[in-house]
Amino acid sequence: MTTLKGTPFHPRTHTLCQSHEWQRWFGYLTAASYELHHEWEYHAIRGAAALIDISPLRKYRIRGPDAGKFLNRLITRDVSRLSPGRILYTPWCDGAGKLIDDGTLQCLGPNDFRLTAADHNLNWLLENAFGMDVEVQDESNRLSALAIQGPASRAVLAQVVDDPGRLETLTYFSLGIFRIAGSEVLITRTGFTGDLGYEIWLEPPDALPVWDALVEAGEQYRLTPAGMHALGLARIEAGLILIDVDYISAHQALNETQKSSPYEIGLGWTVHLEKGNFNGRSALLAERSAPPKWRFVGLEVDWPSLEALYREAGLSPQMSPLARRKSLPLFDRNRQVGYATSSCYSPILKKYIAMGTVEAQYSRVGTGLQIETTVEHRRLQVPCRVVRTPFFDPPRKRDG
Repeated sequence: MTTLKGTPFHPRTHTLCQSHEWQRWFGYLTAASYELHHEWEYHAIRGAAALIDISPLRKYRIRGPDAGKFLNRLITRDVSRLSPGRILYTPWCDGAGKLIDDGTLQCLGPNDFRLTAADHNLNWLLENAFGMDVEVQDESNRLSALAIQGPASRAVLAQVVDDPGRLETLTYFSLGIFRIAGSEVLITRTGFTGDLGYEIWLEPPDALPVWDALVEAGEQYRLTPAGMHALGLARIEAGLILIDVDYISAHQALNETQKSSPYEIGLGWTVHLEKGNFNGRSALLAERSAPPKWRFVGLEVDWPSLEALYREAGLSPQMSPLARRKSLPLFDRNRQVGYATSSCYSPILKKYIAMGTVEAQYSRVGTGLQIETTVEHRRLQVPCRVVRTPFFDPPRKRDG
């Protein structure tokens, strides 16, 4: 029997978790919601600042004379464009051009990188590193991580870092070394909420002093710890994909139809075919010349039509406050043409939104479709239309 562990922040998070609702994340306990309802935690992300323990993320340190060459062969993006102090988002594929995983790549210095991932990738990295002068080290359990997200996140951080002026110059997808509560930390201007935000990478012994310093400084800004339920809503509003929900890793798929290429999942912009050979390049080059049959799209459900279905049943609309991770069929005149993979009612947009996969001919913005919904145990269809993502994209995310 596997025993779930607490992250280095657990001595603080478990005392704050009034709901006693936890989720499993790579053998760790992570709070689903701290309060009995996650509403305030969500609004802290969008209107104040939220602390999110993301320590269970997979983290791989990659360094050595061939580190850049190795990564350029592994991922779809061009590592030669990445300078020290910068970060890029990237997927990586198998030989057939199908997605294995996606994450961020931090350039810590010349020939020194850190790759974050949603799934276990160590064996895959080591196999691809064979014959190269590169060291691949799994830092997942030796490095803690804490996200501070929301419009007040910069103001809170400025109260605790040793160099607030330099923090102000930290641009979107860049990083810097700072000190908080006497501890050296790496701060990246990244996140999974689609809002202004930062992620703090630190040694486990420094976790509690850094947490305490942030909580004390954040009191005047209504800083709030937030769990996975609130994060789930924010990431859909941001139009960010999630492994095992919006796509299945090629290493976990049970058949070919479960696999997706970057072009099929909306990540064609991350494929740099001109950089030279890399895993899946030949297949992706062929796919570019013959566009994929499937496309990943954003969807907005017609609220008056949904409301009418509930009214016919003598009910008011009953929307779950949680993000939905199970697929819902999409139709064109009763013919299924795709499926929604993630959906939720957006509190800030006051809309029912979804992301999903459709046949390419139905992917044009403005295309009308129908999405399945269940009202009083009856499966019905409600109109929706294809829209651009992200659904929520405030200028503050990139400004400054």
